[in-house]
Amino acid sequence: MKISIIGVGLIGGSIALKLREKGAADFIYGIDNNSGHLDDALDLKIIDAKVDLEYGIKNSDLIIIAIPVDAARKILPDVLDLISEEQTVMDAGSTKAGIVNIVKDHPKRSRFVAFHPMWGTENSGPKSAVSESFSGKAGVICNKEESAEDALNTVENVVKALDMHLIYMNAEAHDIHTAYISHISHITSYALANTVLEKEREEDTIFQLASSGFSSTVRLAKSHPEMWVPIFKQNKENVLDVLNEHITQLRKFKSALEKENYEYLGELISNANKIRGILDK
Repeated sequence: MKISIIGVGLIGGSIALKLREKGAADFIYGIDNNSGHLDDALDLKIIDAKVDLEYGIKNSDLIIIAIPVDAARKILPDVLDLISEEQTVMDAGSTKAGIVNIVKDHPKRSRFVAFHPMWGTENSGPKSAVSESFSGKAGVICNKEESAEDALNTVENVVKALDMHLIYMNAEAHDIHTAYISHISHITSYALANTVLEKEREEDTIFQLASSGFSSTVRLAKSHPEMWVPIFKQNKENVLDVLNEHITQLRKFKSALEKENYEYLGELISNANKIRGILDK
């Protein structure tokens, strides 16, 4: 199988490495506006050749779109315009309703499979790609009934080659759930980083006193705005909903401290501890 990957960064590069390792790809074309990324991907043997968009699409069995979600929405209709009825297109974006809706009336909609690998880091670029990144993680396919059976089978086989466990969801439901388990985590991390930077002017002190707890909590604040602003934009209503609830919870902690109601503070923490039983399953 010949594959073209549009966007050879962290996600696209990691997918390419794993598919090559598993023997699921015979030849991998890289397509990227960043020539440095393409050169790095070649040097790291993530791709076999760097090509332009039209050549890569016309010479591939599978096209994987692994670029920020706003750019993916813009390029997907053009990609579908260029493919045949034997080719398959999949994306790897963190929001799904927008990209599904943008091509709902496209004559080749059935050749597209909406996919989200539930993994990512604060790093970016092909040098951050790791072949084992997706192992054991959830791979979500959305609105599978809108995809042709053979296209769906192709993507299902890709997900299995990535060693992910498959989950099927409606695109709107996916976006609601990811707002709660992923998108709010990034907003919280950005806000915490900005809080500390505002209050602590001596950067050396931050570095010297930073504990593992602080470092793990603020790790996501290293994630790039080029990726996350489009995600927040595409999933705005769901993110606002969860953000309002998060602010309500923060106010409860603030009120308990202001009123010196330490019993209530303990109740808030104990209630939060219930998440352990869910995450440790």
